[in-house]
Amino acid sequence: LSGLSVREENSTGVSSSMASTGAGYDLSPTTFSPDGRIFQVEYATKAVENSGTVIGIKCADGVVLAVEKVIASKMLKTSSNRRVATVDAHAGLALAGLGSDGRQLVERARDECAEFRDVYGSAMPPGIVARRLADYVHYFTIHGALRPFGTAVAIAGYDDVSAAHELYVVEPDGQCLRYFGCALGKGRQSAKSEIEKLDLATLTCRDALNEMAKMIHTVYDESKDKPFALEMAWVTAATGWRFQLVPQNLVDAAEEWAKKQLDDDDDDDDDDDDAGGAAASGETSAGAPPAGEGAAADQEMKDA
Repeated sequence: LSGLSVREENSTGVSSSMASTGAGYDLSPTTFSPDGRIFQVEYATKAVENSGTVIGIKCADGVVLAVEKVIASKMLKTSSNRRVATVDAHAGLALAGLGSDGRQLVERARDECAEFRDVYGSAMPPGIVARRLADYVHYFTIHGALRPFGTAVAIAGYDDVSAAHELYVVEPDGQCLRYFGCALGKGRQSAKSEIEKLDLATLTCRDALNEMAKMIHTVYDESKDKPFALEMAWVTAATGWRFQLVPQNLVDAAEEWAKKQLDDDDDDDDDDDDAGGAAASGETSAGAPPAGEGAAADQEMKDA
């Protein structure tokens, strides 16, 4: 027995350690593990979680998307390989995850919008764009000869019929959900916490630019992460409900405001630390006996 490994097996006769690590169950997206997991879909989701942060916010007067686009090389032109794309005049999306996979989803969304316009003579509502894209993504999780997309997309658009601006997210497993605010990528948890603090019912798109720039710069760690370029796009009443890139001067102003706010916050924290240290040293000094009293007391005890 000393030379054999003892393994715990479940009711199906399958090693529980094998099921938990995915060994033998991650060769195809059509295979479920005994505990109901599809590991290839989970791996695709992990690719999204490790990518640059993507934030989407539905404001009072439109929808804004912001992306932390990682610059892999100093020789790379900043405006190349964009992570935001227009799929129709009224709708666009932002990508988190593998850029090459995202490019395929952009082309698919554009084809769907063009076909809808040819058949019905009107723009495809953003909700239908999101659902059709979700159906396409889900198709790649139910066939053994395919692999899931390692990309999630945030879709912003304007519906002419309902006169409403909308925000959707399509996940690698084919889920399609509508949001007031969303975050994808490695900084998603921190960004979601900050979004929940905002009053989205009254927040304007111009104000959202500043807040979103601050969120992305907050989650960015200069010592660990590679340099990035901030990309922003919106569909607002000011643009005639057309999906457009945010003018670069507004992006630069938002970044400048965000950096100033973070610097001010750091200064306030330093001041609080200094004040706390001074107060602690004052209490210590106040509690100590005057010089010479301790020695005199010791001498009296010896004499006694």
